[in-house]
Formats: sequence, structure tokens, C-alpha cells
Amino acid sequence: VKPMTPRCTVPKAVPVGKSASLHCHENEGFPKSTYSWYRNSEPLSPDTKSSAKPHNSSYTLNPTTGTLVFHAVHKGDTGRYSCIATNDAGFAKCEEQEMEV
Repeated sequence: VKPMTPRCTVPKAVPVGKSASLHCHENEGFPKSTYSWYRNSEPLSPDTKSSAKPHNSSYTLNPTTGTLVFHAVHKGDTGRYSCIATNDAGFAKCEEQEMEV
């Protein structure tokens, strides 16, 4: 079963240095969806260590739960975030939401 449009929660504004949690979830898809996050249409790597471009952001992305956690946000984390839920039957994307740091 193709995933439904996921529900995304993105904080509107986060003070520099604070942590921020972004959530993405849908429960119609079967098999269970995996989640990927995008900032300004650029995919966020699930593993910050293997990121191709140097990025001093520290975040944890859990593709199984759809949770993206920034441990200490900085100005560079400001942007439009969206999430895509994917399974064998297809994918669905939530609306982009702005997060300001």
C-alpha cells in the first residue's frame, strides 16, 4: 500500500544553540515507510559523517521513525524542510515548512 502524505511537524523558530526536533509520520503505508528529510530540496544524509559536503551541523536522522533531531542549531540550519515517506509501493511528500534559527 502506497504511503499517505506524511504529517510533518517543524518548529517555526529555534534559538541558536538549542536543540530542535522535526517529526514525520504516516501509518497507511504497507510495508512500513522509511523517511527521508530535505532542506531547501537538498536531501539530508542519514549519517552526518558521510556527508559529501562539509557541514558543521550535528543532527541525527532516524529513517525508521522519521525523526530529525538537531542537537545544537546554527544559522545555517534555517530553511524549508520537507519529508518523504517511501515504501515498496511508492512515496508521498509533506508540504515544505520553514524553520528559522
